[in-house]
Amino acid sequence: MPKKAKELSAIQVKRLSKVGVHAVGGVSGLLLRVYSSGARCWVLRTRAGGKRRDYGLGGYPTVTLAQARERARELLDELWRGNDPVAERRGRIAEQRAAEAKRLTFAQAAAQCHQAKAAEFRNAKHKRDWISSLERHAFPVLGDLPVADIELAHVLKVLEPIWKEKTETATRVRQRVESVITWATVSGYREGENPARWAGNLEVALPAPNKIRKVKHHRALPWKEVPEFMAALRQRQGMAALALEFAILTAARSGEVRGATWDEIDLDARVWTVPADRIKAGKPHRVPLSDDAVAVLERVPRMEGSNLVFTAPRGGQLSDMTLGAVLKRMEVDATAHGFRSTFKDWARSCTSYQDEVSELALAHVNSDATRAAYARDELLPQRKRLMQEWARYCRDGMPETASVTPIGHNI
Repeated sequence: MPKKAKELSAIQVKRLSKVGVHAVGGVSGLLLRVYSSGARCWVLRTRAGGKRRDYGLGGYPTVTLAQARERARELLDELWRGNDPVAERRGRIAEQRAAEAKRLTFAQAAAQCHQAKAAEFRNAKHKRDWISSLERHAFPVLGDLPVADIELAHVLKVLEPIWKEKTETATRVRQRVESVITWATVSGYREGENPARWAGNLEVALPAPNKIRKVKHHRALPWKEVPEFMAALRQRQGMAALALEFAILTAARSGEVRGATWDEIDLDARVWTVPADRIKAGKPHRVPLSDDAVAVLERVPRMEGSNLVFTAPRGGQLSDMTLGAVLKRMEVDATAHGFRSTFKDWARSCTSYQDEVSELALAHVNSDATRAAYARDELLPQRKRLMQEWARYCRDGMPETASVTPIGHNI
């Protein structure tokens, strides 16, 4: 039979100061634990489920000796009945913490979803735009809401103010909200349907984007006016004029030209390889260089300490407005990007190259599986001939004796 502890008085308990555990009697297994810091707490040491367990009963002197003995008796009675109130309380606390963890806000879910999708972004700008569009348009409404509680009404409150005036932006925001909610569902933070889903859901509440979107085309110079314009452009001085001429001859986007570096250009092979992070399609793009495009590069002054082909006067890239400023000074009602449309119109009107050739020259994404397979080799030989003909047209125009090869003739 275990030895029964002497029942201590409140004064005796108060005098206990030796570090360790002290039996205080009155209830079997009731102890006062003294720490080296001077702190003291009550512990009931007993057996539960076949194992020795220590149950905390509170700190001393906040919990008095009498209260500790009463709590110990109640706990022993519960254990005798087969209940473990401490384990039950811990279970409730764990459930509460799990429920709180599940109450992830939309802003927190968006941050985690954004990080999970990091490898999908084409470049740093696309990655930044993805989250900033949500911060600007979705967070004011959804940011602090638990992602589990978001409903159709909340999503509509985000989209309705911008759906008609900023349709393209609103469409992207909807897609990104849908992605965040899908991520939250898969990750166990919510259940049920996705209220940002379009098909069978938002399509009933909002007009179709293609019915209200106002498409803004870049102003393009008619292709018949290009030779005269190019002659005038070659008379202009400065890096911006050279960059614009190169952009027109390569049918490249302004950003691709402004970011071009010398190590991307192979003058021997006459190919400029634009890396994936500067291409809208998200994969490297090889641009065949015509004789005229190479001639432009040969006229570009090399800037010491800069690997950029077209360096701004104060160093770094030319600004986004620089090429447009050249056109403005020349009083030409067109944009630098619009020359890509000019090139496409010329290719359709004056050549018999299949559409895939000019589409690949423009680095457009091929969504059709058959066309994509056909263009697996990038049709580089055909594109070399096309760009050479485009450069010749830009320089000399259409010869008076020229005849257009009928559409459908294979080249």
